[in-house]
Amino acid sequence: MIAKLTDPMFIVPLMTSAAAFFGVLGLLLPLAQRNPYGSRLKAITDRRKELTAAARKRFEKRPTLRQQMSARVNLMKTVLERLNMRDLMEQPTLRKRMLQAGKRSNQAVVTFAFTQLALPVVLAAVSALILFGSPAYQETAAVVRLAIVFGAAVVGYYLPQILLSNAIKKRQEEILLKLPDALDLMVICVESGMSVEAAFQKVSEEMTVDGPALSEEWAITYTELAFLNDRRAALENLAERTGLPTVKSMVTALAQAERYGTPVGVSLRVVAQENRDARMSRAEEKAASLPAKLTVPMVMFFLPVLFMVLIGPTIVGIMRRFGG
Repeated sequence: MIAKLTDPMFIVPLMTSAAAFFGVLGLLLPLAQRNPYGSRLKAITDRRKELTAAARKRFEKRPTLRQQMSARVNLMKTVLERLNMRDLMEQPTLRKRMLQAGKRSNQAVVTFAFTQLALPVVLAAVSALILFGSPAYQETAAVVRLAIVFGAAVVGYYLPQILLSNAIKKRQEEILLKLPDALDLMVICVESGMSVEAAFQKVSEEMTVDGPALSEEWAITYTELAFLNDRRAALENLAERTGLPTVKSMVTALAQAERYGTPVGVSLRVVAQENRDARMSRAEEKAASLPAKLTVPMVMFFLPVLFMVLIGPTIVGIMRRFGG
């Protein structure tokens, strides 16, 4: 047995067979092992598909919010048409103001027109029901109660317009605050070799978080520049949607640079510097007007307390002395 095990004719085939076996085993072993990352990723993908399918089924079973809003808007539109008030929905000035407030859909215009028509009636009816139906107001003169009802109707008519004006003002202030930064980014983009369309797109992406209103307007302008035949019309639409003189000056500078062939970067740099100086001037103006605004609160709240602290002990001492 020992002689056979030490025989080269036996050892060489044995080692060769062992080497071949372990070589094949080394090649097949990685294939036999399970990949935990791949199996985990597959399980996550399958679970995501299941959740997506379940959510889609639930979504299809119930009416969507868009469908509910469409039904309400159709009802409002029908009421306005029945009352021959269709002109309220087709006012160019109203649509322009809605665009300046960031409301671009036709549903917003219909809702505003219906609210402006229905709110005075509702407030007048509620106030009349309270004033003429409650026993607590029976002693009040009828003329006074009618005046209050009329005042409620007037408030209901002007309230939507006031809210719309406030929304426009708030949006314009937000755009005006971030406009110098956006113009500086556009100067960098244009001077680096980008076209005006690419600059609008890049600035829109960069200002998404910091200035969402400005980012939205820039994105719409980029889309109109890409699809409209008249580039000047796309720029003028931007000025009309914002309603800001500073944006109008930027649009004019871009239109003139494109028409006369002047460098766009130079024009944008001048406009950006003007807007930055204007923003600094507004900040200085607010700081200068702060003392005048603080006068009334100081007179009403600070000075009486100061007088009480200064004169109070003296008055108490006099009262104790002469009071015995």
